[in-house]
Amino acid sequence: MTSIFARAMGDEFERLHPMLQRRFGVGLDSGEACTGRGVMWEIRRGPWWTVPFLQIGRLRNILVPDVGTLVPFTVENYPYLDPYGRETVTVVREYEIGGRRRRFDATMIFTENGIVDYLGTHQHLAVDLELHADERGGLVITTDAQRFYTGPVGFSFPMLFSGRARLREWYDDAEQQFHIDLRVVNSVFGFLFGYRGTFTCEWTPATDAPQRLKPVRHEART
Repeated sequence: MTSIFARAMGDEFERLHPMLQRRFGVGLDSGEACTGRGVMWEIRRGPWWTVPFLQIGRLRNILVPDVGTLVPFTVENYPYLDPYGRETVTVVREYEIGGRRRRFDATMIFTENGIVDYLGTHQHLAVDLELHADERGGLVITTDAQRFYTGPVGFSFPMLFSGRARLREWYDDAEQQFHIDLRVVNSVFGFLFGYRGTFTCEWTPATDAPQRLKPVRHEART
């Protein structure tokens, strides 16, 4: 068994920088968790009319409505088995902005179609991810189709009310730290949200995630 990210990328996983291979090698097989700590050099958002999108997302830890520079943050990747027996990896980012704590919650699983990323505290939004290695060994993640689930209701989420994200992570050997850069764009309204920063990682033994990092509810549908 390999990590869910290695399974999704296949041979392309080997093109990632070795430090990225270890970071995205987190899983039940490796028995490791990865915790990153660093600084967001910039967190920004689009014009004033993008704020309603961000405030709605804030209610379920899906988007961050604040802006700032030199913002301390952590990102925690822990593997665990969800109630449906699926290997899951947490991607929980926490920020300190203006004395307020903000969180972005995501949990990822592997399916036959690739990685599905459940966003938020209640896994209401399921997003298909595309993962590719770039020419310098960085990882590029782009979002694709999105589905909304709540109770018995499930439907394809209209992209007019959401955004497509492009995230790039890479490792700088000279600096000995990871870099991250994210942009979320709406097809009609333009740029919604983005950040860029640097961080270092430490790995600890883990075959389960702390309860504080798990969603309030798990969604069976992908």
